[in-house]
Amino acid sequence: MADHRFESVSAVRQGLRDVDYLADEGIAGVVYLADRLQKPILVEGPAGTGKTQLAKSVAELSGARLIRLQCYEGLDEAKALYEWNYKKQLLRIQAQRGDAAWAEVEDDLFSDEFLLTRPLLEAIRAEDPVVLLIDEVDRVEVETEALLLEILSDYQVSIPEMGTITARQIPMVFLTSNNTRELSEALKRRCLFLHVDYPDLEREKEIVLTKIPDITESLADQVARIVRSIRQLELKKSPSVSETLDWARTLMLLGVEHVDAEVATSTANILLKYQSDIAKAVREFAVDKQGMKAFAPGPK
Repeated sequence: MADHRFESVSAVRQGLRDVDYLADEGIAGVVYLADRLQKPILVEGPAGTGKTQLAKSVAELSGARLIRLQCYEGLDEAKALYEWNYKKQLLRIQAQRGDAAWAEVEDDLFSDEFLLTRPLLEAIRAEDPVVLLIDEVDRVEVETEALLLEILSDYQVSIPEMGTITARQIPMVFLTSNNTRELSEALKRRCLFLHVDYPDLEREKEIVLTKIPDITESLADQVARIVRSIRQLELKKSPSVSETLDWARTLMLLGVEHVDAEVATSTANILLKYQSDIAKAVREFAVDKQGMKAFAPGPK
């Protein structure tokens, strides 16, 4: 039986906590199963909910090297998988002109020496433990998505000039998606599915306390409550967890202990990045001009 990275779901959850990623039971369970079943994880959810950080934290926890493929529109095989070093091949042809039979030169041209390895092939060929992060896979075209299928099914890559390269060790694979387009059924079939949403009130407060050790529990509670209230508005972009942390750090730098309407209004641009969203939030803050009592610490 292959060696496994994690002993149990609880070990995953505690290990992630040790590297400051506060996972719930669902997240820890999927990570554990992905390791045992040797299957990739497709992580979907709103932008800024910690999908990419999950892969980074699992790499840190397991002592694996993180290999990241950042997806974008127009990404092709040459940037994702491999390409041949044409300039070096040309120099090789010129150097050997007249000194060797073409068949010998051709065999030499399509060897490791002339292969430019990109993230997907690098992960397959790696001998050390690897976590492969395929970030924002929903940004690529369907044709490019098809490149992933062989890798995700069999952990191998077919190179016409060299044959099939099979993984020396099975990498742990995370694909993230902001769900900007529907992914193919073929891709989804090959993965375990994990939806990561914004954290609930208590978990977000715990994240703030963990990531910003000097913050008071009172201020962390106010931050989590106000952000939760803002996310309930109809916004173009809700605040991400990283923006929650930025806002909490901002309030600390300003020496704020209690967040009133004036403070929230003057710092709303840290949380929100569209003027229309800021205007909606400011109107929400103005509902309680006496000090935003609705967000003050109190019974939950």
